[in-house]
Amino acid sequence: MEVPLTPDLQAKLNRLASQQGRASESLAMEAIERMVNFDSYFLSEVEEGIAAAERDELVERDEVGKLINQRYPG
Repeated sequence: MEVPLTPDLQAKLNRLASQQGRASESLAMEAIERMVNFDSYFLSEVEEGIAAAERDELVERDEVGKLINQRYPG
């Protein structure tokens, strides 16, 4: 597979790879893998949320605030 990059993006990729002492191809492959893994995870969570909503398993607004405060105190 070939992925065309804009000259600006290619320069950024090369600069970052150089700073890390890596090949730009390796860095690009890692970036693509991270994005694919994240998107797969995100879509799975969205599907889980939609299924819960269809089962009428919703969380009240106050409870959402408590959950956020527990996870991110301060």
